[in-house]
Amino acid sequence: MPLSAYAAAFPGFIQTLTSLNTILDKTVEQAEARKIAPEVLLNARLAPDMLPFSKQIQLCCDFAKNVAARLSGIENPRKPDEEKSFDELKARIAWTLDFIQKADQAALDAGLAKDITFPRGKGEAVMKGEVYMARFAVPNFYFHASTAYAILRENGIQIGKMDFLGDVFEA
Repeated sequence: MPLSAYAAAFPGFIQTLTSLNTILDKTVEQAEARKIAPEVLLNARLAPDMLPFSKQIQLCCDFAKNVAARLSGIENPRKPDEEKSFDELKARIAWTLDFIQKADQAALDAGLAKDITFPRGKGEAVMKGEVYMARFAVPNFYFHASTAYAILRENGIQIGKMDFLGDVFEA
């Protein structure tokens, strides 16, 4: 039996978003204990030309949401990038988890064979759903999740690989 779209990507999305949510809790706790202003971490970057921490979380959520909507062929809800606190980022993660967990698995599978058109830069890109999910959206999701983790580590937040992986052994 071939691997379904849901099985290939969504358990990882759910696991990683849940882990990021827990990491945000640990970040708030440590920042408060060390008297680090939240905006310092929310705006932290690994390099001047990289996006800040808050944007990494927003993009992570967007890539998971976009796969669910685009492959399913449903309206892709827009979430403005207005989060300015850890609580607001946690709310975005919760909204994203709720959205992707409701994805229709049969529609996701059907979307693998369809052309997916999406904005890219100043134009649009078109890929088969399978390529879009496996070679564009999923790698981007993990890139932004890993970058968010690295920004926090660079700023002294005490988290480790098992915080990033979360409940992988509970599955």
